[in-house]
Amino acid sequence: MNSAAAPGMPGEQAARRSRPVIAVALAALLVAAGSLWWATRGDSQVEARRADVAAKGAAVMPFDLNKTTHVFEKNGTGGVESVTANDPADTEQIELIRGHLQNERTKFARGDFDDPAAIHGMDMPGLAALRAGASRVRVEYASTSDGARLTFSSTEPQLVQGMHDWFDAQTSDHG
Repeated sequence: MNSAAAPGMPGEQAARRSRPVIAVALAALLVAAGSLWWATRGDSQVEARRADVAAKGAAVMPFDLNKTTHVFEKNGTGGVESVTANDPADTEQIELIRGHLQNERTKFARGDFDDPAAIHGMDMPGLAALRAGASRVRVEYASTSDGARLTFSSTEPQLVQGMHDWFDAQTSDHG
């Protein structure tokens, strides 16, 4: 008797039914491997971008980026950019933060966003809208106990969206 299963026999039917399962499992394995490769590749590109941004930021911002924290919080009318010293007793960093944000407030109020563009690029999301609508964006400075903050606001939805895009780009670049 032939040991190979004859057509229509239970062994061949089981083999035919298992082929799609094997194909799906192989496809899932390939997708997982590709995703892992892409994620790893993307991380190195993100890290390279962040290193570039940090180097450019150090040239524009007088305070030590390793001794301070930058936070961008969006809200319904724009958002708040806060810079704080990691050590609340580091008066040197606090004064550098305050001086820088006071200068930036003056520049931003007149539509001069050259400093962020020097760090993040001229095509930074939201930048064109902020430059064009600078006279309709309110920028307020406030000192905090450990640094300072800028509050950006507008009543125009397209400018609020521009601020949000601008904040998102900075958050993405700085991590």
